[in-house]
Amino acid sequence: MYKTFRKLWKAFWEPILRLSFFQWLLAGLMALAIWFVYFTCRKKVKNWKTFKKYRNKPAIFIFWHGRSMMLSPIVCLGGMRAYAVASKHKDGRMMAKLQRLFGLKSIYGSTSDGGISVLRQGVRILRQGNFSMCMSPDGPGGPSLRVQDGALYFAKMTGAPIIPVCYSSSKAWFQNRWDRYLVALPFSVITCNVGKPIFIDSRVSAEEFENIRQKIENIMVKQVRDMDGEFNLFKVEQDLTASEFKKKQREEKEAKKAMKK
Repeated sequence: MYKTFRKLWKAFWEPILRLSFFQWLLAGLMALAIWFVYFTCRKKVKNWKTFKKYRNKPAIFIFWHGRSMMLSPIVCLGGMRAYAVASKHKDGRMMAKLQRLFGLKSIYGSTSDGGISVLRQGVRILRQGNFSMCMSPDGPGGPSLRVQDGALYFAKMTGAPIIPVCYSSSKAWFQNRWDRYLVALPFSVITCNVGKPIFIDSRVSAEEFENIRQKIENIMVKQVRDMDGEFNLFKVEQDLTASEFKKKQREEKEAKKAMKK
């Protein structure tokens, strides 16, 4: 009975969620909620001078997939001119609309879908000289807290620096999904850490390229661990993928059903 209802509910909502008008409506409501949280919280930003220096220059700001919520109002009020990489999936398109409400333009694609197109567009944008880029190196489907190569190729081909960014919150809710998306709660303390710029030489060898990728990953993992540790928050797992997480969830549900029989 439950499965039948779920299928009918999904069949009803999926076509609606694809409608641009409905996506804009949801994005608007989400933006209002984010602004409410932002203005009720106390903010602390570390290394703001680096953000100010590169907000309107060729730079690649990277952040974990589960840590985007409160970065949106920070970059908006900070006057950043940037493009953000968004998935072609309906969820990604709605998130792109949300990003647009915070002043970020979108490039559609990912490492698994339209990667070459994203690379070409990103390189062209960065070479223009007056826009930054924002992207999650572990998106759109993981593995969590693992840096993929995309941002590094942008940096290698354009000379733009990679700047790791992270935020945390004293009061938070972690969504039950592969990236453990952190939702900051009202009346919290919001901390944001802007890392130091990391440059990649265009003539770097494959071995050096991998060493830099690992270095960036270590920096970003330390960022999130230190910031969450300050508030004694849940420790986000590494190496979770969207598909593996869904499979694990199904297996746990089936195991619970079997125990009840």
